[in-house]
Amino acid sequence: MSMPKMRRDMNAIARERLAARRAAERAATPAVPLVSPLAPAGGFPSLPPIAGLDLSSVAAGIKYRGRPDVMLARLAPGSVVAGVTTRSTTRSAPVLDCEAKLAAGADPEAGAAFLVNAGNSNAFTGGRGVESVEAVTAAAAAALDLPQSRIFTSSTGVIGQPLPHERIIDALGTLAAGLAPGGWPGAARAIMTTDTFPKGAVETAELAGGTVTVAGFAKGSGMIAPDMGTMLVYIFTDAKIAQPALASMLRRLTDRSFNSITVDSDTSTSDTLLVGATGRGAEVTQADEAAFEAALGAVMTDLALQVVRDGEGATKLLEVRVTGADSDADARKVALAIANSPLVKTAVAGEDPNWGRIVMAVGKSGAKADRDLLSIRFGDILVAEKGWVAPDYTEEAGAAYMKQAELVVTTDLGLGNGASTVWTCDLTHRYISINADYRS
Repeated sequence: MSMPKMRRDMNAIARERLAARRAAERAATPAVPLVSPLAPAGGFPSLPPIAGLDLSSVAAGIKYRGRPDVMLARLAPGSVVAGVTTRSTTRSAPVLDCEAKLAAGADPEAGAAFLVNAGNSNAFTGGRGVESVEAVTAAAAAALDLPQSRIFTSSTGVIGQPLPHERIIDALGTLAAGLAPGGWPGAARAIMTTDTFPKGAVETAELAGGTVTVAGFAKGSGMIAPDMGTMLVYIFTDAKIAQPALASMLRRLTDRSFNSITVDSDTSTSDTLLVGATGRGAEVTQADEAAFEAALGAVMTDLALQVVRDGEGATKLLEVRVTGADSDADARKVALAIANSPLVKTAVAGEDPNWGRIVMAVGKSGAKADRDLLSIRFGDILVAEKGWVAPDYTEEAGAAYMKQAELVVTTDLGLGNGASTVWTCDLTHRYISINADYRS
């Protein structure tokens, strides 16, 4: 047998063995619900119409078949837009375009539009990616009679494949014709990739001039360790607010919400969070700013936690609280070290109260720590203190606590007043299965 033929035969055998192993792994993976067990019990919430906002969605066949995969949001003239995006150094063409448009601060009098597709992230696509954004935004501007500078696009899905943007352009007529105030559910579903449920939230704020509404939706399940935004989030309000004030609030609130969640420690190339304020409701005066910020923050935190609840393969929601740190920055280092630790996350998945893994994560975090001042709690249960297991702690109590679907682990460093809270989920076999076959 010739050497080239032998190599081909060996490669064929290797491929067959790999396929057989993957099939066996899938068969051995515990069955999980099609919808995350941590999904909100009531499903997608009933979101009210917002004056000056219309939404639509369509199945354009970007990657998926038989489901909506493109969403359009049309904001009335006078609407202001603020946003935050990923600081990934390999961010996508749509993200770069959004950043440029947000920085330019175009006149809001024309209105604005958000156009989003799922199934293809248009990231790491070189000049073709830029051409796709240009083609889509130009076509959308013509279809909606808006300046191209007011068309904000986002793309999410597979990295490194050219975006079939002509399918989005072909769908623009249907999208424009379908715009309506009650298009929330379809729009939320259209931006999903590996999500198991659409994510929505709503709050109201009582201002001096009347009640305003803040509502929005998000997508995200894997590749979640945001740096300035999360996967994709779109929030709308009828409040009248100056763009600089809205942008300032958004930056503050992002750090407390989307920048405080992690599923797998991976930051997406596509992370984008946009907020549109139509100005059709009461004005946010200086005296009203705290009330409005509280409502916006509540929606952002709700959506962020839904992303964690839908973490790929997740069965547990874990809140990691760190107190007593030398500084808030140190507390955040420790919280993220715990939340991102595969050993911690797999222990949570296995309902194993392995507090030694918490100790390990504190030690590797790079934050100032003293073993003999450290204390750890599972919920209200004191597990460890003064460099050793707590005298009254029992393994049975820890194991019983770990069976809950929602867990809180608190670590006090005993050094100062620094504090931080981060949310994450467990790491299961299902996460591996989803990501091993993501492109197939």
